[in-house]
Amino acid sequence: MTVNINALENFLNGQSRYVNRGRLLVKCPDGPGIVSALSKFLFEHGANIIESSQYTSDPEGGTFFIRLEFDCDDLMAKRSVMEGDFTPLAKEFDMDFRFAYSSDRKKTAIFVSKEPHCLLELLWEWQSGDLQTDIAFVAGNHEDARGMVESLGIPFHYIPANKDIRNQVEEEQSRLIEQYNIDVIVLARYMQILTPEFVEKYPNKIINIHHSFLPAFIGARPYERAYNRGVKLIGATSHYVTNDLDEGPIIEQDIERVDHRDHVADLKKIGRSIERRVLARAVKWHLEDRVIVHGNKTIVFQ
Repeated sequence: MTVNINALENFLNGQSRYVNRGRLLVKCPDGPGIVSALSKFLFEHGANIIESSQYTSDPEGGTFFIRLEFDCDDLMAKRSVMEGDFTPLAKEFDMDFRFAYSSDRKKTAIFVSKEPHCLLELLWEWQSGDLQTDIAFVAGNHEDARGMVESLGIPFHYIPANKDIRNQVEEEQSRLIEQYNIDVIVLARYMQILTPEFVEKYPNKIINIHHSFLPAFIGARPYERAYNRGVKLIGATSHYVTNDLDEGPIIEQDIERVDHRDHVADLKKIGRSIERRVLARAVKWHLEDRVIVHGNKTIVFQ
């Protein structure tokens, strides 16, 4: 197996730097005293808050969201006690909460078809150390990406796919996901529709890039339809996958201006650049626990 030295060094540096770094994400009914109670709890457990972001959906009876990032000496030895001690506070404020730890590096699987631009962006971000994850494997329904993936020491699995063998394909994908203990699945222009059964297995763990500024041009061939409609802006949308096609909670979007001189090929070329950066940002924020899903929306603490 080939080992990418730069990626390995980035991994080791990241591990040592963030070994005592934790995150606490909370969603609860809004009310007085929440921030004070959370700060006091972390202080009493020897934690120093280094980043805090919060949002209230409505100052009068809305929902309160907060992400706290903290540093705590010997955190790995303290985490179980800290989580147990948090339960009474969570009950008091009716909190939906989650602790996360930077040392628990998430494992990512990437699904790809023929177009490699989104995959290449993720690999570059990973190599540079800006994507704090282990890319456990890449699965493709075409062989095109094998060379670029295996040159970095990442396993590539070729799984031919079409609508007639969808269940068989997803059985193999699920087997790999379980084998590698995957935390997040990224669809990097993977041009296959997932079955409801597959999607339900991994709620809010499948991130897709759609080559349109949703809700415009849901489904196939959005650039062709955008050209026929004469749009002046094109965009891309990264979202969590649900069983409503291209309608899952949106994580990130971006746009660029176009005009009458841009034909379909031009729109696609411009769009690829947007897709790459939108997907990379969405994956990065998910890995850093900056996203809270609320219904069919997201709160993203950038």
